[in-house]
Amino acid sequence: MIKYIGKRILMLIPVLLGVVLLVFSMMYFSPGNAEDYILGDMATEEDKEAFREEHGLNEPFAIQYVNYVKDALRGDLGISYTTKQPVAEEIFKRFPTTFKLALLSTLWSIVIGITIGIISAVRQYSILDNVTRLIAMLGVSIPTFWEGLMLIILFSVQLALLPASGFTTWKHWILPSFTIGTHSAATVMRMMRSSMLEAIRQDYITTAKSKGQTNFVVVTKHALRNAIIPVMTLVGVNFGKLLGGSAITEIVFSIPGLGNLIIDGIKVKNAPLVQGGILVIALAMALCNLIIDVLYAYVDPRIRSQYVKPRVKLASKSATTEEEK
Repeated sequence: MIKYIGKRILMLIPVLLGVVLLVFSMMYFSPGNAEDYILGDMATEEDKEAFREEHGLNEPFAIQYVNYVKDALRGDLGISYTTKQPVAEEIFKRFPTTFKLALLSTLWSIVIGITIGIISAVRQYSILDNVTRLIAMLGVSIPTFWEGLMLIILFSVQLALLPASGFTTWKHWILPSFTIGTHSAATVMRMMRSSMLEAIRQDYITTAKSKGQTNFVVVTKHALRNAIIPVMTLVGVNFGKLLGGSAITEIVFSIPGLGNLIIDGIKVKNAPLVQGGILVIALAMALCNLIIDVLYAYVDPRIRSQYVKPRVKLASKSATTEEEK
């Protein structure tokens, strides 16, 4: 297992280099110049040239990319054009907020999606099943920004129960995390339902029922353990996506998160800030996938057996002698 984890970590290196190259190319070849956005229309040509010289923007593309990779390997993600602060400090000030939002949203999706998915599979083709599938379809279709605005109007404006912006107290966490969580819960519910339906039709489920075990034990102990494996993959991927894809929700609820920071950087072509933020998000997503793969081995014994060396039993001398005879 340790060897497998080591290989996966080594595979992260070309992935991250590719992400940096892609984002770096997009920022480099996109229209507009950073000095025009940062210095404004009143800046002289001398000021613009000094800005480009200070940040190494006069160098060719390949040299800029190599220099950025060298600095990133040392933990230096550059200096923000607007605040003149290290990009790494700005990112890691915002990252805990985004991580907390993604974690709370994932918990919503797990509790709602898995619970409703199991009930819907056990009660297949019932009224409850049809209603939950309709809700799941609506959850996937409704844009998160529209849902967030409707929740603000209902719970903040009309009922005055929850705050409409910020992310400081536990009350501030409810609306934004629920907005993203319900959208993710819809996909988790659909995956959980289909996976559970496949599991409860297996022969071992029939054997468990023939032994007189209750439906609750059959579902939770036998079917759920096998049906949860593809759902774990979906939850892990969704968590990684939420780390970088919650920018719209952060804007709607005025949350000072990483997504909001990257959007602000894109507006003024703040290349070090955008590149550093996306690099951190890519690293977080890769680590999430690695953790999910490792958890597979603890959930499914069949997967764990692939990484355990078989124990070879040595034959006794007497048995060897008898075989030779």
